[in-house]
Amino acid sequence: MKPSDIARVQSYLRSLLGNEQIHIDPPPRRGAPVEVRLGKEFLGTLHRDEEEGEVSFSFHMTILEEDLPSPEPQPASRPARPRAKTR
Repeated sequence: MKPSDIARVQSYLRSLLGNEQIHIDPPPRRGAPVEVRLGKEFLGTLHRDEEEGEVSFSFHMTILEEDLPSPEPQPASRPARPRAKTR
């Protein structure tokens, strides 16, 4: 991915998400994944796709279950009331 692509996508993500802490790091070597981070926290990888002359970028973010907050306890469900018969 070209440095100009990285700069443009980084600017777009910062504007879209309203956060200047989003950084896209150029890969350390050719062919390595392009990493997206928020501050020092790794968020995911960015890929450039070109098909029939059209260019698109895809951001892939994996969320580990262990990183999520504990699930909220679900309220006990109440049995449905029988409906009144109508004539």
